[in-house]
Amino acid sequence: MDMPRDTLTADRIVREAIELLDDEGLDGLNMRSLAKRLGSAATAVYWHIKTKDELVRLASDAIWHEVELPDLDATDWRTAATAHATGMHAMLTRHPWLGQAFGSHLLHGPGQARHNDLSLGIYEKAGFAAADADRAAATVFTFVLGSTLGPAAQVSLNRRLSKSGADPEQRMADAMTRATETARQFPRLRERLNTTAATEYAAAPDDTFAFGLQSLLDGFEARLTAAGTSRHT
Repeated sequence: MDMPRDTLTADRIVREAIELLDDEGLDGLNMRSLAKRLGSAATAVYWHIKTKDELVRLASDAIWHEVELPDLDATDWRTAATAHATGMHAMLTRHPWLGQAFGSHLLHGPGQARHNDLSLGIYEKAGFAAADADRAAATVFTFVLGSTLGPAAQVSLNRRLSKSGADPEQRMADAMTRATETARQFPRLRERLNTTAATEYAAAPDDTFAFGLQSLLDGFEARLTAAGTSRHT
């Protein structure tokens, strides 16, 4: 029996949509599947949220609230920047569909906006003028997003292989064998293959995200120091 329309709320629909997106990915989201999970009719869902694009926008904005905002009055800018970037990275890893949504949907809302505002605050506190604070915040966000694309692509690939009818593990193993054969033609890759399991050679090394983030922040700090020195000479 369909759930009465007035027992549904937009918030409940969005929460269920996030779970569906986590389970099935962006391609697996449709109003019929969502309504089934809600025990309702698709028409009742449409009464609250008019389009799939709007649902993706609302779900995307909601998960930004999972990222804790550091207190800029209680910590230094590098600690705040590290905490904020690490929180974004963890959120994007938990919800790999969001990276895909950035490239296919118009995303906006208060959840995302408050993090954009905080990012600007972090780099203004560091000492950047407004335009350079914009650039620093955008650089870090681009790095965070790029760092999650590999795991997100793996999740999407695993889903696609599982639905193809073929043995996904065997297809993955065959592809890795061919990739390893190609890599052995190049000296630096060949050297690493001699010390790394072939199944791991394409993966990012441990601590790659932390290394890259701290290198970015080191670069920002060096830039600020150089700018401060030039102003006093």
